[in-house]
Amino acid sequence: MLEMRPDCERCGLDLPAEAPGAFICSLECTFCAECAEALDDRCPNCGGELMDRPTRARTLLAEHPAATTRRFGG
Repeated sequence: MLEMRPDCERCGLDLPAEAPGAFICSLECTFCAECAEALDDRCPNCGGELMDRPTRARTLLAEHPAATTRRFGG
């Protein structure tokens, strides 16, 4: 199951698990659409391809919550 990180690692933008607009690599590094485009869809951490992250249905968030640890600046 995806970790569903809560923010863009580059700019800190909130990326809710139930909303579209997040991009991830195979290691789940997470970026917003604007940063992914600026990075030419390549993860700056591992060099992997950034792909659209699927959303998690709100009905599943109680049983399978998204991560809460923010990665921006850390």
